[in-house]
Amino acid sequence: MVPRRQHFENLGSHISVLDRLGMAIVRGDLAPGDALPAELQLCELLGVSRTAMREANRGLAAKGLIDSRPKRGTLVCDEKVWNHLDPEVLRWRIEVSDIEIYLAKMFELRRATEPEAAAITATAALPEDHRQIEANFQAMVDAGDDNIAWVEADLAFHRSIFQATRNEFFWPIGQLFSIGLRQMFDIAAHGSHRARAIKEHGDLRQAIVAHQPDRARICAKNLVDNAGRDIDRILKTMG
Repeated sequence: MVPRRQHFENLGSHISVLDRLGMAIVRGDLAPGDALPAELQLCELLGVSRTAMREANRGLAAKGLIDSRPKRGTLVCDEKVWNHLDPEVLRWRIEVSDIEIYLAKMFELRRATEPEAAAITATAALPEDHRQIEANFQAMVDAGDDNIAWVEADLAFHRSIFQATRNEFFWPIGQLFSIGLRQMFDIAAHGSHRARAIKEHGDLRQAIVAHQPDRARICAKNLVDNAGRDIDRILKTMG
């Protein structure tokens, strides 16, 4: 199935062709199995050069969104093969997703990964990792009522735990959270639970530095569970 012309005419010209096509695919304007128009036709529809179009196609293919083959053309891939850890794919997903569904999925991932990452870090972290975790925690404390500074420090704290696992397969998840949790943390920053959150993050920091994996796992689970309840409560007041 070839997508209707209006899908391309409505993509706008103020963002890159990669963003325009990527957003259209993630939003569902271009469904799995849809064939993209020929390169020259796409260039005309989007008002871009062939060079820009080819670079965009290479980028989309690298992210798993499209697949090009001789005699068959370029088809949109099923979302099961997309690289959902790719920062741009994640950003597009965030922009088009229903906020409650998106947050529910992110919490599922947090519950499945953060407690174990914390336990591994409590065993594997080196002194320099401890210093980074300590610094990020202190930045949370120092943020005070500054929501922007709080969110940045909170994201850095969680990212540093994944990095300190010393396991490269955990690192992309930490990077994903740096992008994917921003919206969640922005919402949570408006709550009245900051004092409790400081204590929970401090408890987790202490367990990691003390090389107590079981305690770190429990602290991380408690932190994530309470964060989920905080988000639910804040969304209800905002709705």
